Amino acid sequence: MRRDTFLKSLTALAVAGSFPLAARAGASIKMMIPANPGGGWDMTGRALGAALLDAKAADTVQYDNKGGAAGVIGLAQFVNASKGDPNAMMMTGAVMLGGIITGKPQISLDKATPLARITSEYNIFVVPADSPLKTMKDVVTQLQKDPGSVKWGGGSRGSTEHICASMLATKVGVDPKKVNYVAFRGGGEAVAAILGGNVTVGGGGISEMSEYIKAGKMRAIGVTSEKRLPGSTVPTLKESGYDVVLGNWRGVYGAPGITAAQRDALTEMVVQATKSKAWASSLEKNSWTPALLTGKAFDEFVDNEFASLRGIMHLAGMV
Repeated sequence: MRRDTFLKSLTALAVAGSFPLAARAGASIKMMIPANPGGGWDMTGRALGAALLDAKAADTVQYDNKGGAAGVIGLAQFVNASKGDPNAMMMTGAVMLGGIITGKPQISLDKATPLARITSEYNIFVVPADSPLKTMKDVVTQLQKDPGSVKWGGGSRGSTEHICASMLATKVGVDPKKVNYVAFRGGGEAVAAILGGNVTVGGGGISEMSEYIKAGKMRAIGVTSEKRLPGSTVPTLKESGYDVVLGNWRGVYGAPGITAAQRDALTEMVVQATKSKAWASSLEKNSWTPALLTGKAFDEFVDNEFASLRGIMHLAGMV
């Protein structure tokens, strides 16, 4: 092949986004985190960014936090500003699906391009360290006496902790519509409210709460896993007598309008990142369960999650 023909071929491949990943110049990734700093999405997004750098899948990663409405505000900005951008990524997960179901926004997740599910995490419920409520049974007793007196704090309306609080109310004979849920724009704000004693019970990812639990500033009273987590002394809600089990997955999407080849390249970057030492360290540090899922299997998973969450939220009186 003549040299000029070869160079033209390389240029065409790069424009088409189908250049083999190992031969592409390092990408400058723009990461949309549809929540305020300090929460689960923020922690996961920045951990993924660090892993992309560690795996040399990207040269730089820029972060853009845009919180509110269970991630739907960030989703709208991402879809409107990133169309066709092969270097744009956005964090998403079960929380955003819940927000879409309750809010019915004009821009839904189907406008963006699915790449991969990367982690799964269960919710943990906590009370301030000086709370007179010592166990989930104490909380339930107060909830049954006066539902409005129990202020539940967590992420946006429709978040997994909101769903769990409503499910718990249903299980103990309380009208879920009477659940006094205080929504925050991100996990960082929710943590501040719990530490300040501004809510009765707080909910969120284990990674968001662990340092405060270890420091004795919060008391963990229940986790939404099927079985007690390895090495944990925190009882499950099911163990305490309440059949409430719900996981919280997190994943990443690409921009709308990218080609199939560009989607494949971004997906491969994420896969490479999950094989890095930086990612392994983040999984261990934050008690995240690795849950890599890509391609058609991920597409189908999201569709099934929408259907499942709609059913759960309908039973809980949220839809």
